[in-house]
Amino acid sequence: MSTPPPADEPPIRAIDRFLTFGALALAAVSVICFFVIIIGTAVGMKQQDFTHGAWPIVGVFPFWGLPIAFVMIIVLLVMSFVRRGRAARRS
Repeated sequence: MSTPPPADEPPIRAIDRFLTFGALALAAVSVICFFVIIIGTAVGMKQQDFTHGAWPIVGVFPFWGLPIAFVMIIVLLVMSFVRRGRAARRS
């Protein structure tokens, strides 16, 4: 059983959990795709080989996933600071 949070600490909301796990998942998938591209290149794939099948999606994930994950983390931090600031003013 988990212990309840202290009364002076604001509760964790669903949007906070979504941003946390969404950023983690996006960053993890992006890093994995980045290493898959490196391994594919090391194995001998040429640039033309990356244009077929699932490779275009694998190539786009590091390009868009990491910046989106970074923005999600920044939004999470700002929301957390604002929430804690409001809670401190109430006490």
